[in-house]
Amino acid sequence: MSQKSPTRIPAHTRLFAVQLSATRRGARLARLLTERQLDAWGEPYEAAAHVVAELASNAVRHGRVLGRDFRLRLELRADRTLRVEVTDARGDRIPRVPDPVEEDAEGGRGLRIVEAYADRWGVTGAPAGAKTVWAELALA
Repeated sequence: MSQKSPTRIPAHTRLFAVQLSATRRGARLARLLTERQLDAWGEPYEAAAHVVAELASNAVRHGRVLGRDFRLRLELRADRTLRVEVTDARGDRIPRVPDPVEEDAEGGRGLRIVEAYADRWGVTGAPAGAKTVWAELALA
């Protein structure tokens, strides 16, 4: 029998994760929880709150599957890099930055906002046909 050792997270890394309903209320709660968690860690939260708001909103609008939630995960590393991950149920819908939008358009700016605040971002596959959209921000 093979035993796997548990994943070890360095003591200087801080983690927060929560599963939220794939609703507008869940997306708003993701932003609020991010602000509160980073404040509790003594870190600035404005940029991260904008990134979480956009990624959570996209998870609710474009990644929702009836009866399935989305997950928010924050990882603050020792070098004060914050990794934000939002996992939704639609792995078949990969986000992309759209062509420039009209000034009066109602949508299409979310990933541009993420690009503006994050040092880098991307998408990875997740179990059960899901996907994780992540962004990393230097809080220094």
